[in-house]
Amino acid sequence: MRHLAPWPRLLLLLVASGILLSGCAVTNRLFRDRAAEERAAELLQLQLAIMRFADEYTARINERVIVFQQATDDPGERLESQSWLVSQATAAVTIAAGPNPELNAIDMLVFSTLSRMVIEDRWVGELYGARAQPLLDEHRALERRIWDYASVLLSEAQTDELRSSIGAWHRKNPLGRAVPFIHLEDFAFATSETRPGSASSTSIFSFLGIDPLSNLDPAVRELAQSRQLAERAVYYGQRAPKLISMETQRLAFEFAVAPESVRVIDSIAQIGGAAQATSDLAADLPRLLAEERAAAIEQLTGVFDERQVELQGLVAELRSALEAGGTTSDSVRETITALDALMARFDRRAGQAAGTAARPFDVTEYTEALRQLGEAAQQLRVLIDQADSKAPALTRLSDNVGDRLASLVDHVYWRLVQLILVLVAASVLGALAYRAIVRRS
Repeated sequence: MRHLAPWPRLLLLLVASGILLSGCAVTNRLFRDRAAEERAAELLQLQLAIMRFADEYTARINERVIVFQQATDDPGERLESQSWLVSQATAAVTIAAGPNPELNAIDMLVFSTLSRMVIEDRWVGELYGARAQPLLDEHRALERRIWDYASVLLSEAQTDELRSSIGAWHRKNPLGRAVPFIHLEDFAFATSETRPGSASSTSIFSFLGIDPLSNLDPAVRELAQSRQLAERAVYYGQRAPKLISMETQRLAFEFAVAPESVRVIDSIAQIGGAAQATSDLAADLPRLLAEERAAAIEQLTGVFDERQVELQGLVAELRSALEAGGTTSDSVRETITALDALMARFDRRAGQAAGTAARPFDVTEYTEALRQLGEAAQQLRVLIDQADSKAPALTRLSDNVGDRLASLVDHVYWRLVQLILVLVAASVLGALAYRAIVRRS
């Protein structure tokens, strides 16, 4: 019994040592699991913060773009602004839904800064000037906010390195437009300063190629990855309809500036104008007919008024000719009376030769009679000449009045014919255009 006593003690010592060692392992594992869970929770909170910032970024840029579109009537400017909005919203949602929350935060820093540079250099500096200033102010405010949040993730040296890398890339690519597709990994290759995997642990590029969940327990890691994947899927699924709506609106603006669309819109506008003109013409047709009738009557009255002066002149001349004819007839009558008196004297002289002596012959009486006869003949001749000279004028006047009346009637007739043809053609064109629009729709 004395020889067997040390063995139980040794066995008891071994059992106690095993119990102590297993307790330490369990304790260490418990502490390690708690740290892993805290790390996974931090990454999840970081991912949610980036998602919230992406939503705020999209909403504020969308608001400023809508204000810019409402202030312009140029379809090209609306298309440009809508394309910018689609690219910004898509990039923000894509970055926020990335698999690495830490790298997502850095990519959001790069994206916000480069977007502000493009608006500042191109939109304000080249294209739109002061009209794009509100959009630039919004980009600057968002950039300041994301950089203020960067102090939680990056050290001061890493922040300075990232800023210098962005500035170097911008100097090498001053006309860069595809900023939504530029990430930290692209920066590393574009700047030719650092390669992923070769950077020091304090460099900003040390985040490349590192799995933030690599030090976690496999079970905790799988659980964290599953939660992050679910969060990303739900987040992107909820924002997809909004992105589709923005892209649909962009396609509408692109359709509006396409040459074919412009021609179709112009054709529709012309058809609408023709239909409106036809409707206005049909509404104004009674008034036009009344105006044409009044114009025809006024034209006829004007012709008569114009010819009235000439007719009055002709009547005055005819009156003068008749008066001259009356004077001439009086002279002829006086001449005949003088001739009758002369013949009576010859008859008395013959009687005196048979009975008593007659009155002596007076040559002055014959001379006066011949003078009056010559004046009567001259006045008769003047009357005949005046009548001959006025006859062609009267003929021409009657012919002109007849021609003017005939031309006026023809003019009114053809105007009415043209008006009827225009109405018929406009009605046919309107009907054809309406059928074409109905078939297309």
